[in-house]
Amino acid sequence: MEVWRIFSLRSPETFHVQSAPLRPLFVKELWETLSGRALWIMLLLMCPLVGYSFFQAVSLYGEASAAGLQSPVLASTLSPLDGILVPTLGAFYVAVTLLFPFVAIRVLGQEKESGALRLLVQLPYRSPTLITAKLAAVLTAWLLASIPALTALVMWELLGGHLSAPETLNLVCGHLLYGLLVGAIALFAASVSESAATAAIVTLAFTIGSWVLDFTVAGQPGLLAWIASLSLTQVLHAFEQGLLPAGLVAGVCAVVFGFAALAAVWLPPGVRLRNKVIRSIVCVFAVALALGLVTQIRLTFDVTEDRRNSFPIADQHLLATLPQPLVVTVHLAPEDPRYTDLQRNVLAKLERTMPMVSVRLAGERQSLATNAGSDRYGEVEYAYGGRSDVSRSTSPREILPMLYGLAGVSTPAPAPGSDYPGYPLVAGSQSALFWFFFGLPLCIALAWWWSRRLPKPTAT
Repeated sequence: MEVWRIFSLRSPETFHVQSAPLRPLFVKELWETLSGRALWIMLLLMCPLVGYSFFQAVSLYGEASAAGLQSPVLASTLSPLDGILVPTLGAFYVAVTLLFPFVAIRVLGQEKESGALRLLVQLPYRSPTLITAKLAAVLTAWLLASIPALTALVMWELLGGHLSAPETLNLVCGHLLYGLLVGAIALFAASVSESAATAAIVTLAFTIGSWVLDFTVAGQPGLLAWIASLSLTQVLHAFEQGLLPAGLVAGVCAVVFGFAALAAVWLPPGVRLRNKVIRSIVCVFAVALALGLVTQIRLTFDVTEDRRNSFPIADQHLLATLPQPLVVTVHLAPEDPRYTDLQRNVLAKLERTMPMVSVRLAGERQSLATNAGSDRYGEVEYAYGGRSDVSRSTSPREILPMLYGLAGVSTPAPAPGSDYPGYPLVAGSQSALFWFFFGLPLCIALAWWWSRRLPKPTAT
């Protein structure tokens, strides 16, 4: 009975930890982020980078629009998502990859170098709370860093351009997830490194290493394909195509949580290395388990205005009602361009539409060099409801009628008014250069000067 009473009593330390106010901690982290030079220098460097990319995108879009204004067919191929949003935010992505780690590292690295971390961990806050506050500061830094890109989108609207809200918000959401991922990696690197320079090297090893993976093993079959999927840049590919994959969003959130948890494990000094390693293994195992679960989530939304990632609406509705499993056997090598076209135009759309679709490559080691001479190479077999048929086409116009024949249903009539009109626009963007090279940098410099005059927050 006495033992139970001892364990049931709360210690004063636990009480203070649970009741410590969070507002002073968040204010401190935000003030240190805004008072540092790294954030403002990054903002100044982003202005010409994003501005010139936007200027080039508007110029190229205008050249394509000049021909599109004379032909409705060409006009229907003009999408601001491909012509304006992706190139402009692509420059923002480069800046986040190369510059943002230094801003995120400063949130923690400066405290480690100055010795202030030993005082910080003695405050009545747990390590996860401290890392959460620092991650909130990283998020604030990313929101400020996105100002040049967001002003480019506003300028496109002022020029008379069209932006689809779902497409735009989806792409911005993808870049936000990527920024949080880079920030979480930077916090983890700062927690395990003794200096900011070492943390920067570790973080850039993740980000630039992703570029190396993209250039060397992307598109390769087997184990190399799995290694290529670990690249951080894979996070943005689906969003740039106008897709919102629920599994990918959940997976990125799990990885961000995992790196933040690892940072919390390695944050407090004085803890035995053995204990940190054991806790780190538990964190890695938990994240791996979560990733294994989210890979089973197949829910994906096509948010593009032209529905490029989906079949026509009438076909979508009909395919969704087919109850039996569809088995697709592909006699193509993964590196064959025809397989890429088939995957993008037909297979990926079928997997997002039909309830049960399984795709497999015929043979475990398909190779373009060894199988190109085979009689069956290039064939794609579709089996549904005990019936099967073969096609060599990669076009849904030929494959969908064949699937309807296998299912014994009639081809649906096309829905009226479903054609994408396109948004051609010829506009001058010289004013954008002045804004991004002079106007916006001047505003940022004034904001920097004003932030240095703010009084340092004190504990209350």
